[in-house]
Amino acid sequence: MYRNRTNRHRSSRLWKKCTNLRTLKQIQALVTINGFNSDSSALRELIYSGSVVIPGAINYAHKMFVKITEPDTFMYNTIIRGSAQSQNPLDAVFLYTQMEKCSIKPNKFTFSFVLKACTRLLYRNMGFCVHGKVVKYGFEFNRFVRNSLIYFHANCGDLNTASVLFDGDAKMDVVAWSSLTAGYARRGELSIARSLFDEMPVRDLVSWNVMITGYAKQGEMEKANELFNEVPKRDVVSWNAMISGYVLCGMNKQALEMFEEMRSVGERPDDVTMLSLLTACADLGDLEVGKKVHCTLLDMTSGVAKVLHGNALIDMYAKCGSIERAIEVFLGMRDRDVSTWSTLIGGLAFHGFAEESIAMFREMQRLKVRPTEITFVGVLVACSHAGKVEEGKKYFKLMRDEYNIEPNIRHYGCMVDLLGRAGLLDEAFKFIDNMDIEANAIIWRTLLGACRVHGDVELGRLANKRLLNMRKDESGDYVLLSNIYASQGEWNRVEKVRKLMDDSEIKKQPGCSLIEADDKAFLQYLFNLKPMPNSGNLDT
Repeated sequence: MYRNRTNRHRSSRLWKKCTNLRTLKQIQALVTINGFNSDSSALRELIYSGSVVIPGAINYAHKMFVKITEPDTFMYNTIIRGSAQSQNPLDAVFLYTQMEKCSIKPNKFTFSFVLKACTRLLYRNMGFCVHGKVVKYGFEFNRFVRNSLIYFHANCGDLNTASVLFDGDAKMDVVAWSSLTAGYARRGELSIARSLFDEMPVRDLVSWNVMITGYAKQGEMEKANELFNEVPKRDVVSWNAMISGYVLCGMNKQALEMFEEMRSVGERPDDVTMLSLLTACADLGDLEVGKKVHCTLLDMTSGVAKVLHGNALIDMYAKCGSIERAIEVFLGMRDRDVSTWSTLIGGLAFHGFAEESIAMFREMQRLKVRPTEITFVGVLVACSHAGKVEEGKKYFKLMRDEYNIEPNIRHYGCMVDLLGRAGLLDEAFKFIDNMDIEANAIIWRTLLGACRVHGDVELGRLANKRLLNMRKDESGDYVLLSNIYASQGEWNRVEKVRKLMDDSEIKKQPGCSLIEADDKAFLQYLFNLKPMPNSGNLDT
């Protein structure tokens, strides 16, 4: 008896130091030595630490949980809570069903956590079943459970049900107001959400953030900015809503300016902030700012980037034209997922490193990393750029036969480009006609471009005919056909195409190039070029 008390006291002291995965493993080892299932109090602490306290330790918490012979309600609730907040909320639903099979009675916390998972997964039917269990066990009027039900129904269930649950005592609860407002905002019902927001007797920061996020996701950045400026006290979520909203709207410069303002007031960025900033830099092609964001990220993570950050960095560097840095990030990552491989394979392919891209895919196969449809887009682009027709056909077949991935329009487009670049125009035409899905304008435009390169007038005319059946207002489609005729000296047909454009009142858009100087983007028109103001100061 004395020995057991000593062990419990020892584990309690170790528990206070459990701040990372390594320490958690050490504590588990100690508990295992003294009989893993002999001290339920220590097991609760271990599961709580792995599920809630230590970031990224949920998978290890699951490994410990399966070894527990008689888990109690607290243990189930804790692992369900951690799973609901993790990248795999489906685990929370599985654990709840397992809990029911083992006849372990749920409590109010169980239902709150499971409903959160159902909301994240948009599992309507499962959520309705859980609602039935809530009524059965008499928790329908519990404040926490009721708010979870309102949040679930407002987001993916039924707004009418959410409104019924909201009527009555819930109107005195700011969390209930926020939950219902968030539901309407996420459904795009911003006018109703704003009415609820304006009627709130008390507004917490969550309420403000819900509305700012709602406007930002709908692209209404002026209204989002108005509310942002009125918030009594902002947090990182407020700033993230604005930054990500600007990125979604393509207003990347404003996103970076918002980040500078965020730093100037002393607000610390988080993972969401950095991901939005990296997307902004990638879209802008701004390598220098991207490097600065990378440095900030390294400072935040003590030099060890998470998988999501690593993937975003690879994408950013690749889109900014620095494939060498993209490779450096890839090699420096401790952990990688399929997106890591796919992003680098695509980056290599689009930058002309076809052999390296294909070699990377083979290494991915060797390591048994299962590719996705995005992976195959990169591989097919690489084969197209390298002129590897047979290899491209092999990978297209492999995608279906071995990985059970049905090709989408992008894969078909890559194959048409592959055949077209190789001059196999008849085969490309037949390939399009035999596609399992309907060809879009991009497919036919790709073939038309290949006909121009290889001077195939007849196939170009047929491709253009198919293209004009889909759209008649794109000047580039006419110009491509005109160029095909011109390359073969068929000037009468060139004149007919030009006349058709005139009769249809279709104007050729002037080409343009983008030059960045003195932190400003200047468009120089290649046709009817006019002198730019202060052009003598441009360092080109």
